[in-house]
Amino acid sequence: MQIIIVLVILVVLVFIALIKTIQVIPQASAAIVERFGRYTRTLNAGLNIVVPFIDSIRNRIDLREQVVPFPPQPVITQDNLVVNIDTVIYYQVTDARAATYEVASYIQAIEQLTVTTLRNIIGGMDLERTLTSREEINAALRGVLDEATGKWGIRVNRVELKAIEPPTSIQDSMEKQMRADRDKRAAILTAEGIRQSAILTAEGEKQSAILRAEGEAKASALRAEGEAQAIRTVFESIHAGDPDQKLLSYQYLQMLPKIAEGDANKLWIVPSEIGDALKGLSGAFGNLGGGVPGFNTGAERREEPPVK
Repeated sequence: MQIIIVLVILVVLVFIALIKTIQVIPQASAAIVERFGRYTRTLNAGLNIVVPFIDSIRNRIDLREQVVPFPPQPVITQDNLVVNIDTVIYYQVTDARAATYEVASYIQAIEQLTVTTLRNIIGGMDLERTLTSREEINAALRGVLDEATGKWGIRVNRVELKAIEPPTSIQDSMEKQMRADRDKRAAILTAEGIRQSAILTAEGEKQSAILRAEGEAKASALRAEGEAQAIRTVFESIHAGDPDQKLLSYQYLQMLPKIAEGDANKLWIVPSEIGDALKGLSGAFGNLGGGVPGFNTGAERREEPPVK
């Protein structure tokens, strides 16, 4: 019975020894091995063999890039204004041994180094430059942190400012200034739009007037050309018909009633050529029927009083 108990104890010890001998390290991780409290080696990812009860695992470190946000820190600017700044640090452990033995807590060390560096940088800037120089502040922080954390086996890949919060009174003043600037830009844009609209309207009216004038000029030219063509046609027709004095006198008399038409014609004057026309007609009718009563066919010309 005692032999069985001893065998069971031996089996358990062997099993425990095997567990302590075989160490499996995950990918992107590292483990620090100490032998009797002294650093021996660093275990990389994969299957590793250690001496049980002699070697021990001191620390397991994640080698992936880490993101650590830090709480808001009050910082005084060059113009004596207190602003709260939130920061985010992206870092990666490159040397597990240095990260274990060179610094007690690299997270706390990075935080405190970030706060002091940030105060030094912001202390040389006024508020306006602080609000508009995020990239400059990020680059300065990253340079200082990367240099200081290099001996700790830490590489700072990126530093970002999450927020920069000025005092409430300053925020109110900035909002009023921004509102005034927006109102000013809106007024300028409105005036520019009205000006552009007036210019376009005037240009349109100018083009319309030009086109209207060109159209009227062309219409007048066409009307004048048509009237000239009509006069030319009538003149050619008259010359082609070769009218005599009798026909012309008869046409002249037919036009007399049209001259007297209208209510405004209270007085009209008969030209002296009417006498010649009447003489021609009198002679014509005299040849046909012995003369027309009422017409003077003598050699003397008698002026007729104007007809009213």
